[in-house]
Amino acid sequence: MTPPIIRIEHIARYEGQEVTLRGWLQLKTGKGKLQFLRVRDGTGIIQAVVFRGNISEEEFEAAKRLPLESSLIITGIVKGDARAPGVPGGYELDVRHLQVVQEAAEDYPIGPKEHGVEFLMDNRHFWLRSNRQWAILRVRATIVKAIRDWLDDNGFILVDTPILTPAAAEGTTTLFQTDYHGTPAYLAQTGQLYNEANIFAFGKVYCFGPTFRAEKSKTRRHLQEFWMVEPEIAWCKLEELLEIEEQFVSYIVQTTLRERAAELKALERDTSHLEKVIPPFPRLSYDEAVACINEAAARGVTVPPHDDPLPPLEWGNDFGAPHETFIASLFDKPVFVHHYPSAVKAFYMEPEPGRPEVCRSADLLAPEGYGEIIGGSERMSDPDVLLAAIDRHGLPREPYRWYIDLRRYGSVPHSGFGLGVERTVSWICGLEHIRETIAFPRMLGRLNP
Repeated sequence: MTPPIIRIEHIARYEGQEVTLRGWLQLKTGKGKLQFLRVRDGTGIIQAVVFRGNISEEEFEAAKRLPLESSLIITGIVKGDARAPGVPGGYELDVRHLQVVQEAAEDYPIGPKEHGVEFLMDNRHFWLRSNRQWAILRVRATIVKAIRDWLDDNGFILVDTPILTPAAAEGTTTLFQTDYHGTPAYLAQTGQLYNEANIFAFGKVYCFGPTFRAEKSKTRRHLQEFWMVEPEIAWCKLEELLEIEEQFVSYIVQTTLRERAAELKALERDTSHLEKVIPPFPRLSYDEAVACINEAAARGVTVPPHDDPLPPLEWGNDFGAPHETFIASLFDKPVFVHHYPSAVKAFYMEPEPGRPEVCRSADLLAPEGYGEIIGGSERMSDPDVLLAAIDRHGLPREPYRWYIDLRRYGSVPHSGFGLGVERTVSWICGLEHIRETIAFPRMLGRLNP
């Protein structure tokens, strides 16, 4: 009987049986009559033991000369071994047949040694094959699935929004401009404005895709192209929005802890912090946050990662990374900071009744220094208030005419938020830099590979 072709993630089901695996040679050691091949297939890693007496002489010699990253098909008997790497419980394959599909070139650039970050980024197409990058991107896939599962299961409809847009939503200084048959167009910063149209047809919607910000920021938190999920909800005010966000984020984190425990362990992530990410999340007003920051700055408090002094913050200014890090450090789970000054937020955010200098907005700050992962707000629902805000921000009326019209035909209170996938991956995986959170990052100064 022909042995079944299986994937390494399912190896535990086949102990004592003969199976066939297809994969790539990640590492090789050996001496005398034994060759130890570490093989990966995309779902896991296993040690394949090649004993000279168990296979043909031709196949044994092939195993001895194989360069790293050669592709191969191996057949053997699954044996339990607590010392075997790569699979929970420990298994290895006692090889009985080996077929070389392609013998790789000898000069594979990324060997089992230390490499500089720029070298690894130049060879990102190969770096993805490493255990660490493999684990991160599997976690990312689970986070993306959890995002969609929660929204789909809670009454949200996916409605795709344009990538090419005629106007800005988050400010004109971070737009990538292109030509649309003679008319200026821009890569989307957000799908939110279109989502606000969609709620009048569907009530609760979300869009999910790449967004683009031409920010001159070269920090560990910024990418030029990143993925964002943006739910938008009719008949929803800020208070209800925060409850939705904390349920949503908790589900993402707890699902990832449950389904990607092995990958998080491989990343040496301390998951004790993530286990606390359950509702309710603490809430702090911008006013309260500024008072906390300035009191701590006066005491000479320092903030990671370099233990620099916490700078004071004048009321009306937006938070910098040190301020976000400090505020988040006061709590053991994500914290909402709400009611920011209207002047530092987008034009469409609903002002607080009786206090127009602040808006009904909230950012969700992740603990452990990972900063903002969600930005959201209640949206303006009065057409006159919205029109005045567009004028106040110096934006042209014509590209937003359709957006203003939404408030003229059946306007209702509505709210929404955006969650950045890469920052969420960075936080959950415990990464120092956002460049590892997506297969091919687009950063300031880097467009290749």
